[in-house]
Order: sequence, then structure tokens, then C-alpha cells
Amino acid sequence: MQLIKVMISLLEKPLPNCINNLIRAMFTTVPIIILLVLASSSQFAISSSFATSPSNMGREAEALLEWKASLDNHSQFQLSSWVGNVPCQWVGISCNNFSSVSHINLIGSTLKGTLHTFTFSCLHSLVSLDLSHNLLFGTIPSHLGNLSELIYLNLSVNHLSGRVPSELGQLTNLRILDLHENNITGSIPHQLEKLNLLNELSLYSNNLTGSIPVSIGNFRNLIILDLSWNKLSGSIPEELGKLTSLRSLFLGANILMGMIPASIGNLGSLTELDLSENKLSGSICNEIGMLGSLTHLALFNNNLSGPIPSSIGSLGKLSTLDLFANKLSGSICNEIGMLGSLTHLALFNNNLSGPIPSSIGNLGKLSILDLSANKLSGSICNEIGMLGSLTHLALFNNNLSGPIPSSIGNLGKLSTLDLSANKLSGSICNEIGMLGSLTYLALFNNNLSGPISSSIGNLGKLSTLDLSANKLSGSICNKIGMLGSLTYLALINNNLSGPIPSSIGNLGKLSTLQLSANKLFGPIPQEIGKLGSLRELGLYRNNLSGPIPASIGNLTNLNLLDVGENNFWGSIPSSIGNMKNLKILDLAMNKLSGNVPSEIGQLELLTALKLFTNELNGSIPFEFNNLTNLWYLELEENMMSGYLPRNVCNCGSLRNFTAYDNYFIGSIPISLRNCTSLVRVRLERNQLRGNLSEDFGIYPNLTYIDLSYNHFYGELSQKWGQCQSLQSLKISNNRISGVIPLELGRSTELHVLDLSFNHLVGQIPKELGKLTSLFLLHLGDNQLSGSIPSEIGMLSNLQFLILSANNLTGSFPKQILECENLLNLNLSKNKIRGSVPTEIGNIQFIRMLDFSENLLIGKIPPQLGELRSLETLNLSHNELFGSIPATFGEMSSLTNADISYNCLEGPLPNNKAFSEAPFEALRNNKDLCGNASSLKACPSSITWSKNPSEKRRNKVVIIFIVPILSILFLSMIVFGILYIVQKRPRLRNKLNNTREAQNGNMFATWSYDGRMVYEKIIEATKEFDSKYCVGVGGCGSVYKAELQSGQVVAVKKFHLVQDGGIANAMSFEYEIRALLEIRHRNVVKLFGFCSHPQQSFLVYEFLEGGSMKDLLSNKEEVISFDWIRRANVVKGVADALSYMHHNCSPPIVHRDISSKNILLDSKYEAHISDFGTARFLKPESSNWTSFAGTFGYTAPELAYTMEVNEKCDVYSFGVLTLEVIMGNHPGDLISFLSSSSSSSATTSTAHDIQLKDILDQRLKSPRNQVAFKVVLIAKLALACLATNPKSRPTMQEISKKLSIEKSPTLEVVDMLTFTLRLNNA
Repeated sequence: MQLIKVMISLLEKPLPNCINNLIRAMFTTVPIIILLVLASSSQFAISSSFATSPSNMGREAEALLEWKASLDNHSQFQLSSWVGNVPCQWVGISCNNFSSVSHINLIGSTLKGTLHTFTFSCLHSLVSLDLSHNLLFGTIPSHLGNLSELIYLNLSVNHLSGRVPSELGQLTNLRILDLHENNITGSIPHQLEKLNLLNELSLYSNNLTGSIPVSIGNFRNLIILDLSWNKLSGSIPEELGKLTSLRSLFLGANILMGMIPASIGNLGSLTELDLSENKLSGSICNEIGMLGSLTHLALFNNNLSGPIPSSIGSLGKLSTLDLFANKLSGSICNEIGMLGSLTHLALFNNNLSGPIPSSIGNLGKLSILDLSANKLSGSICNEIGMLGSLTHLALFNNNLSGPIPSSIGNLGKLSTLDLSANKLSGSICNEIGMLGSLTYLALFNNNLSGPISSSIGNLGKLSTLDLSANKLSGSICNKIGMLGSLTYLALINNNLSGPIPSSIGNLGKLSTLQLSANKLFGPIPQEIGKLGSLRELGLYRNNLSGPIPASIGNLTNLNLLDVGENNFWGSIPSSIGNMKNLKILDLAMNKLSGNVPSEIGQLELLTALKLFTNELNGSIPFEFNNLTNLWYLELEENMMSGYLPRNVCNCGSLRNFTAYDNYFIGSIPISLRNCTSLVRVRLERNQLRGNLSEDFGIYPNLTYIDLSYNHFYGELSQKWGQCQSLQSLKISNNRISGVIPLELGRSTELHVLDLSFNHLVGQIPKELGKLTSLFLLHLGDNQLSGSIPSEIGMLSNLQFLILSANNLTGSFPKQILECENLLNLNLSKNKIRGSVPTEIGNIQFIRMLDFSENLLIGKIPPQLGELRSLETLNLSHNELFGSIPATFGEMSSLTNADISYNCLEGPLPNNKAFSEAPFEALRNNKDLCGNASSLKACPSSITWSKNPSEKRRNKVVIIFIVPILSILFLSMIVFGILYIVQKRPRLRNKLNNTREAQNGNMFATWSYDGRMVYEKIIEATKEFDSKYCVGVGGCGSVYKAELQSGQVVAVKKFHLVQDGGIANAMSFEYEIRALLEIRHRNVVKLFGFCSHPQQSFLVYEFLEGGSMKDLLSNKEEVISFDWIRRANVVKGVADALSYMHHNCSPPIVHRDISSKNILLDSKYEAHISDFGTARFLKPESSNWTSFAGTFGYTAPELAYTMEVNEKCDVYSFGVLTLEVIMGNHPGDLISFLSSSSSSSATTSTAHDIQLKDILDQRLKSPRNQVAFKVVLIAKLALACLATNPKSRPTMQEISKKLSIEKSPTLEVVDMLTFTLRLNNA
């Protein structure tokens, strides 16, 4: 017993963390030594009747031999010494002084069998049984409980199953019970509470369930308790606090819940506490600070919340603190700096906030510090540089800001530094080059700027360097080639420029090189071919040029090669075929030409091949049939011809197959028929042919397919209805015949269905009404017959319905008008009868209606005039009669109308769409009259009465005709208002609609309580607090106000002057007048205003996209402002100016068209704003005014005349348009073009500028239809900049030209090379 005390005393000394895992081994071997000593001493009082009896010895031998016989052959061989009837000489058997078996130690003997045949009852003297690390299986026999003298029982690391037998509770002398790493199930039996002498209980790594029994508190002598890696549930019992002798407590990796019991603070001898990987909740109790002997504390991966208790600072012996992966909040307490023995601190993946405490600098022994994935803020404290023992520092994924402290250079032992995903700014400090032991450096996803420090070249041990997603600029320093140990280099998404340094070829160990999304230029250096270990090479989205070097073929270990979105030219090098390990090859969006090399067909491991948007020609090599593992094959927008590869989906893995805009011929590859993996297929605009009903199968994953503009024939297969994921089906402009299959109604995910321009016959199936997600239905230009099914009205999401040019009959389908979201409804060129239903007013958002060339009769319903969003209306070639409803006069958005070939009579509506309509749009009616040039004037008795807007204009005219009376009248009203304001302050902010309407100069647009709205705006802006200010101009400041209703508005508050009025009062009035006259989708909407000497402001719609000027100067966001969106912005501005100049009476000129006054919404739609300088042009008179506008945008004639007209806006529009396509203000270009054109009209100079040279280089060059648009926009812009105002086009002409949809020719890209010239006429 004395020896036991000696061995236990050894455990009282704290052990280094590196040997914590040896504790269990010590408790396995120590008792064996003890038992061997005790077994040979006289202190074992074993009955001599058993010890000396030969019959007893024989029974022991017999029991052992019987068990041996039950084991497998290999096990029996291991026990080959077990012969005879004297077991004391056998392997693994020890006897006491009386020749009775006292120890069985067969650890690691690879014994395989069960314990059921082992007659333990014969071994009366057994004190130690160790069968650990074997292959024993089956259950633990209950008769083990008969070994009353047993002190040590170890059956660990076997395959034993079943429950822990309750009979083990009879082993009252047991000191150690070790059953870990088996398959034991069930709960811990409460009968074990009788083992009050137990020192160690190890049951970890089993499948135990149930709760920890409260009777565990009876194990008063327990030193080690390990129940980890089971499935124990419930809470941790308070009774654990009674185990005051406990040194190690391991309950990790269970399903324990509830709080950590405060009684745990009673375990004053505890050195190790592991409660990790459970579902514990609540806060960390303060009592944990009472565990003064604790060296290891692991509470990670729970649901613990609240702050880290300051009492933790009392754990002076603590070396490891793991609290990561919880929900801890609050700041990191300063007391953590008192843990002077701490070597490992992990608090990552919590909700900790606040700064990193400077007291952390006191932890001089700390080697690992991980505070990542929290919400820490502030700067990285300089004291971090005092942690001289630190080897691992991870602070990534926080909100840390400021510069990287130079003191970090003191951490000479640091091997890992990860500061990524923060908001760090400034440059990378040179001191980082002093970290000579560094192997991992990650600073990506910050706001770091400036050049890459050349001191990084000193980090000779560095294997990983990731500086991606910053704002680093300058060139890549040559010293990067000194990092000979580097295996991973990522500089993605910065502003790096210059060439790729040739020294990069020295990085012989490099496996990943990612330089994508920068501004690098020049060729790929030949030296890149020296990187023989390279597996990933990413250079996409740069300005790299020249041919792809043949030396790239030396990179035979490469898995990924991505050089897309550059300016590489020349042919694809055949040496690429040497890269037999290549899985992803992306050469897209370059200027590569020539044939695709057949050697690519040798890359049989390829899963992605992207060659799209180049100038490749010729046919696809036959060797492509070897590429059977492809997931992505993208060949679109080239000039390829010949046949598509037949075996493209032989292995059934192809997902995306796109080859549109080429010249491919032949049929669909046969391997596509059963290619069920397909997700996206685009083969439109080729010359493919074949029977559509035979070439395609059923595709459960297909979402998008476009086969348009080919030569397919045959009928639509019923199988399309079984493509349950299909969202877009486009097969237009082919030669498809037959009927539309009813089964198509089963593809309920369809958003787009375009079967137009084919030879389809039969009726439109009513089953299409089940496609409730349908956004576009285009069945035009077929031979469909019958009536339009009423079920179409069930398509509530439908926006485009085009059924034109068919043989449809029946009456006008009222059910269609239940599709309230329709934008385009085209039923033209059919045989539809009946009248236009009055329900036409339901489709309030409609923009285009075409009912032409039908058999419609009756009058035009007045409800048609209530469609205030309608832009194009065509009712021509019908049999409509009567007059045009007066409601048409209010259709302010209507720009094109055609009512020809009807029987209409009476006056035209007072609407520019009719009054300026060409003769062809009005001809062949009964007796139309009006102010159109092609019609006779109406008799005065039948002219339409003036609408409300005309009445308002007449008021204005009267005011200006009788100025003296108006001024006197206004003065009286102002005097009266001021008197009321002084007497009744409570009315000073009220929006009085009646009074301001009488005033004649202001028009209140709100019809609800103005005072209430005023108060809500004051509340939303905190009385115009500067933090809500989003812009400041010459007249006032603009604020963003979010009202309680959730509506967001912009509030333009005019500046006050000293005398109590507002600055630029005329601008305030003009802006209100102009916006009340203008109702156009591309003009900012005015919601209301407040007019008062103390507080005057306008309230507009809020446009979240901001100004175009800000967008063009934003390097990140401008990339999403692509050519299509830019073209739409130009068209939107042109449409609005055309409306102002030609559809308003009198015409309105803006006078300050500039990029700062063009606002964009979330969809990049343009809205003209700031009408403070706008003027109404007086007909038949000169319009003289003072200078207004923004320098750089104003017309040159305003330098010598103050006469303003529409051509001033046209010039500004030209400047703005060039700015849109160039990405910056074109001032220097306009000056150059002006001087060049004036110097010589016939002589070409060496300085001619081509369009492609001035386009925004941040975007890829436009192609096809988009390129046509850009060329047209550029030509119109140059026409607008003509020196002579009369030579400039009108905005109406510009708007119409921009509305033309024209298919691009093959030479459209070459049009980008046309030379810019100004018209100097």
C-alpha cells in the first residue's frame, strides 16, 4: 500500500501538456508493478488451502486452457506455451508466492475470440487482468464480478459490445477500471457506486448513452474520470463537485446539455478539465477561477454564451485555454494577461467584440494565439510584438482596422501569420520581412494599399503567401523570386500593374500561382515554364497580351490553367497537349485565332474546357472525342465550323455545353441524347440540323436550353414535359412542325418558352396555363389556329405574351387581361374578332400593345387611355369605329401610335404620339381631324377641352402677361403669410396646398396631410443631421430619409441666406414647375415640397444607384456597369430629353446635363435630376438667360451668346455619351478632335484616334449586337458635338435611332476601328 501512495504522489506534480495523453498509460502500468510487488509479499493473506492444493492449480490451468481453445488458430499459436497444468510458467501469467495465478497480462497479443468460455470463478487469487489492445469481441461476462481480489481490470481497445455488467460493482477492491475504445452501449450502471476505492475510471470512446449517474459522487478516491467520446446526455451532475481528489476530468465529445455546475469549483486538485464538443449552454461560471492547479481547460465547441469571466485570470498555472466555437460575447477581459504560464490561447469562432487588450502582451510564454472569426474591432495593439515565443498568430475574419503594427517584426519565432478578412489599411510594413521563421502569411481581403514590400523577399522559409482582395498597386517586385520555399502565391483582385517578373521562374516549389483580376500587362514570361511543380496557374482578367508561350507546355503537373479575359493573340500552342494532368483549361475572352490544336484532345482528364469569345476558326479536331470526362465545354462566340464532337457526353458527366454564335453544321452529338447530367445547353445561331424529336431525350437536371436560329426540323417531343427542372426552352427560328405537345404543361418550372418562327400547327394547349412561373411566352410566326385558351389568364407572372402572325380566331380573350403584370402583349396578324374589352384597363404596367391586322370591331374603350405606362400602341388594320376616347390625351408615356386602316373619326387626342404621327399611322380612316400635318383641322365645335395641365399652363401665361397685377397679388399673399407665421408659429412648417395653388408659382403634389409628412421627414433625418447627407450642391444639400412606412425618399434642402429666404429661390421654383410638367420614366419623380423662408425642400424618389459620375469613378462597381447597361443608360437619357424637347409644351431644356445629374436605380436605369436650371422655351421669341451648367458639358456657343435652346442639351448629351463609353470625362478628346478637324478636313494625320482605343478599358470589347450599339452611340455622340448647333441632330432623331434593333453583320467588330471625326460644319 505504501507503494501505491508513492505512485499516486507522482501524479500530484503537474505534467507537461505534451505527455497528458500518457496519463492513462501510467495508470495501466503502475498498478501492474504494484500488484507484482504485493503478490510476492506476505501482505497477501491468500488462503493456503487454495494456494497449495494441486487440484486448485489444475482447475486454474484447465480454465485457462479451455479459454485458449475457444480462440482462433492465430491466437492459440500466440499462446503456444500454454501446455501442461502449471500455468505459472506460461506467457502472460504470473503467480503469487503460493503458486496461484495472480496476474494475467496479455496486452497487444492480437487475441481473437470472446470471454464467455473463460471460467473466471476458478481464479480466486487474480488481482490484475489486462487483455487490452486485442481483437476480443462479444459481451463482457457478468461472472467477472466474482473476482473479489481484483485491483486492476483493463479490457480497453478491443471490439467488446453490449452493456457494462452491473456485477462489476462487486469488485470492491478495484482501483482501476479501463474499458475505453470498445463498442459498449447502454448506460453507466449505478451499481458501480460501490467501488469506493476506485482511482481511475476510463470508459471513453464507446457508445454509452443516458446521463452521468449522480452516484458518481461516491467515488471519493477517483483521480482520473474519462467518459469522453460517448453519447452521454443530460446535464453534468452537481455531485461531481464531491470528487475532491480528481486530477483529470474528461467529459468531451458527448451530448451533455445545461450549464457548467458551480460545484466544479470544489475540485481544487484538478489539473485537466475537458468539457468540449457538447451542447453546454449558459455562461462560464466564475467558480472556474477557483481551480488553481488547472493546466488544461477545454470548453470548445459548445453553446456557451456571455462574457469570459474575469476570474479566469486566477488560473496562474494554466498553459492551454481552448474556448473556441461557442457563442461567447463581450470583450476579451484584461485579466487574461495574468495567465503567465499560458502557451496556447484559442478563442476563435465566437462573438467577441471590442479591441484586443494590450495586456495580452504579458503572455511571454504564449506560442499559439488564435482570436479569428469574432467581431473584434480597433487596431492591432503594438503590445502583440512583445509575444516573443509566438509561433502561430491568427486574427482573421474580424473587424480590425488601421495599419499592421511594425512591432510585429519582433516575433522572430512566428511561423504562421493570418490577418485576412479584416479592414486593415495602409501599406504592408517593411518589418514583416524580419519574420525569418514565417512559413504562412495571409493578408487577403483587407484594404491594404501601396506596393508589395520588397522586404517580403527575405522570408526564405515562406511556403504560403496570400495578399488577394486588397488595393495593392505598383508592380510585382522582382524579389518575390527569392522565396525559394514558396508553394502557394495568390495576389488575386488587386490593382497590380506592370509585367509579370521573370524572376518568378525561380520558384521551383510553387504549386499554385494566382495573379488574376489585376491590371498586369505585357506577355507571359518564358520563365514560367520552369515552374515544374505548378498545379494551378490563374492569370484571368488582366491586360496581358502577346502569344501564349510554348514553354507553358513544360508545366506537366498543371491541373488548372486559366488565362481568360486578357488580350492574348495568336494561336493556341500545341504544347498545351503535354499537360496530361490538366483538368481545367480556360482560354476564353481573348483574341486567340487559328485552329484549335488537336493536341488538346490528349488531355483526357479535362473536366472544363472554355474557349469562348475568341477568333478561333476551323473545325473541332476529331481528337476531342477523347475528352469524355468533361463537365463544362464552352465554345461560343468564335468562328468555328464543322461538326460538334460526337462523344462529348460519353461518360455522362457533361453539365454545361455552349457553342452558340459559330458556324457549326451537322446534327446534335449522339452522346447528348442520354446525357442526363446536362444543366445548361446553348447552341443557338449556328447551322445545325436534324430531327428534333429524335436527337434529344429526358434531362432531369436541365434548366436552360436554346436551339434557336438553326435548321432543326421534326416535331416537339413529349419528353420536354418530363424535364422537371427546365426553366427556359428556346427553339425559335427553326423548321419545327406538328403541334405543341400537351405534356409541356408538366414543366412547371418554365420561365421562358419561345417557339416562335417555326411551322407549328394546331391549337395552343390549355395545359400551358399550368406554367404559373412563366415570364415570357412567344409563339409568334407559326400556323397555330383556334382560339386563345382562357387558361392563359392563370399565368400571373407573365410579362411578355406574343402570339402574333398565326391563324388564331375567336373573340378577344378577356382572360388574358387577368395577367396584370404584362409589359408586352402582341396578338397582331391573326383573325381575332369582337371588340376590345373594357377590362383592358387591368394591365396597368403594359408598355406595348399590338392588336393590328385582326378583325376587331366596335369602339375603342376609354379604359385603354388609362394605361399610363403604355409606350407603343398599334390598332391598325381592324374595323374599329367611333372617335378616339378623350382619355388618350393623358397618356404621357405614349410615344408611338398606329391607328391606320380603321373607321375612326373625330379629333385626334392632344398627345404628341398622335399629333406627330406620320401619315402612314393615321391613314385610311373615316373622318379623323386634328393638328397632325397629314389631317385637316377640326371644327372648333368638336375640339377637345383643355386638360388640367393646360389649365395650369394658362395660369402661368396669364401671370406673365399681366406682370404688374401678378406681382401685386403675390406681394399681398406673401405679406399675409408672413403675418400669419409670426402670429401662429405652429403653422410655420405646414404644407398648405390650397394657398400654394393660389400662389401660381408653386404646385403641391401631395394630396395627403402635408404637416404629417413634414414631421416624418424631420424625424427621419434627425432635423437634417449631416450623417444623413448624401450630397451637396450649389443650391442645397440632399438627404436620405427612411420613413416609418419603410419608404425611402431623397430630400433636397435648399440653402438659407441671411435675410431668412432661400438661396437660388428661382431654382427652387423652376425645379418644381419643370417636374410638375414632366412625367417620364427616365426623369426623377417629385413627391412633394415645402416652401417657407425658414425651411424649403423638395422630396424625390430615392435612387439607390447614386450618380453616374460616382459609378464611373468606382473601380470595383464599374465592372458590373457593362456595355448593355451603358447603352440602356444612354437610351434612357435620350428618351427623356426627347420627351422634354418635343412632347412638352412649351418645350423644356435642362441646361445642366452632366454625369453628376444622371441618377441610377438598382437596375441601372437612368433618371435625369436637378432641374434647378431648367427653362421653358417661349415659342416665337428669343430665349435669353444667364449662363448655367457644368463646365466641360456646356455648348461652345454659350461663350458668346446667352440664347438658350434645345441644341445646348444636345451638345451636353454628346459629352455625357462619350463619358459613358470612355469611363471618364472626354474633355481632352474633344479638344483634340476639335483642333484636328479644324486644321484640315482632308489631310490624315498620324494621330488619328480609333473608337476601340478610347473605349473604357476596364470592360472587355463589345461584340456582335452590343458592338453595333456602341458604334451607333459613338457616332451619335460625335454628331451631337458639332460646332454649329444647326448641324446637331435633335433628341427625337437620336431617340429613334437608338430604338432601332438591327442584327449585327460579321464586320461589326471592325467598325470599332473607325476613326473619330467631328463635324465642323
